[in-house]
Amino acid sequence: MAVISSRKAVQKRQKMYTKTFISVCAASLLFSASFNMLIPELPAYLTNMGGAKYIGFIIGLFTLTAGFSRPFSGKLTDTLGRRPVMLFGVIVCIVCGMLYTIWLTVFGFLLLRLIHGFSTGFTPTATSTFVADVTPRERLGEAMGIQGIAFSIGLAIGPAIGSFVRLYFDYIGLFLTSSTMALLSMLLLWRLPETLGERKPFSWRTLKISRKEILSKDALPAGIVTLFTYVSLGVVLTLIPDWSGHLGIENRGTFFIVFALASLLVRFAAGSFSDRYGRTTVIFIGLLMLLATNLYLGVAKTPSGLLFAAGLYGFAAGSISPALNAWTIDLSKPHEKGRGMATMYIGLEAGIGLGALLSGWYYQGEITKIPDVWSACAVTTCAGLLFVVFYAKKHKKSKQ
Repeated sequence: MAVISSRKAVQKRQKMYTKTFISVCAASLLFSASFNMLIPELPAYLTNMGGAKYIGFIIGLFTLTAGFSRPFSGKLTDTLGRRPVMLFGVIVCIVCGMLYTIWLTVFGFLLLRLIHGFSTGFTPTATSTFVADVTPRERLGEAMGIQGIAFSIGLAIGPAIGSFVRLYFDYIGLFLTSSTMALLSMLLLWRLPETLGERKPFSWRTLKISRKEILSKDALPAGIVTLFTYVSLGVVLTLIPDWSGHLGIENRGTFFIVFALASLLVRFAAGSFSDRYGRTTVIFIGLLMLLATNLYLGVAKTPSGLLFAAGLYGFAAGSISPALNAWTIDLSKPHEKGRGMATMYIGLEAGIGLGALLSGWYYQGEITKIPDVWSACAVTTCAGLLFVVFYAKKHKKSKQ
């Protein structure tokens, strides 16, 4: 009997690593690489076009449309299905990558950043929901961690590949490589099965969003914590390329490589720990690490110091992300998982967008202002910590 039980347990654990799960993780990697590979080179590209004062808009506009589209992607994920929503976002990446090569004005570039944001507004929402569909409930945190690892690998290799292409070829090669990555992601997603049981045909009424459908009240706590957490990422994406160049790091994607690799090392364990010890416990520990990172970034003024900070940041983000994703699914009703994930991602986009826009507005090309921005990030992280503590205490009392 013990042998039979052991075999059943092994089979149960193997259910997560199916061909479908591996395919969606690979697609997530390629999708992440396709748009992240542009980030280190876009500030210089925009400056060369005469748009230096708009550097904060590179990330800000991208996250604006991503956040705006979340309620739509959440609703469509729960009505049309996971697969079409994933595919739509990837197709936007393919098209935008090609259009960057011909829209060569500041206005055209900023318009494309606005359009490009629809990609992350749609694909990640449906991808996370799809992963929740194909994963045993008791291993949800672990699955989110693995999918996050795939996304982080894209985050790591994307900037590295992007900077390499830019150094040895040109911006046209960079943009076309971005489109190619997205195309490969689309081919993988195309073969995936649909996991939504009762699908509805598309109609223009489907795009009508009521006030109640914008946010999921159940998943709102996860969305609030996500907002406070990701303000600092908006700052990183906006200011780290210039800060890296100022400190003498030639490849501006190096910070992102170290950050993503550190994130990879901790994501699997963090997801599993959240399954065992609770989501808010792991999120709290991750936020403590993020607070220490923001404080350290304010005083790191050497290449080695900056890369050490990148590692710390990766450990913090890698701990928080899978626990946040799994917590969002835990809080959401079964038939509203898409809306729940959309709510969490709205918080993510709002945090990144605010961090990017406000830091870009304050920065204005003056390197000496950057340490002040990290101090502000520490304040927002503290706000996230306080919210988690408040929620955990309130939830404990309600249980009692």
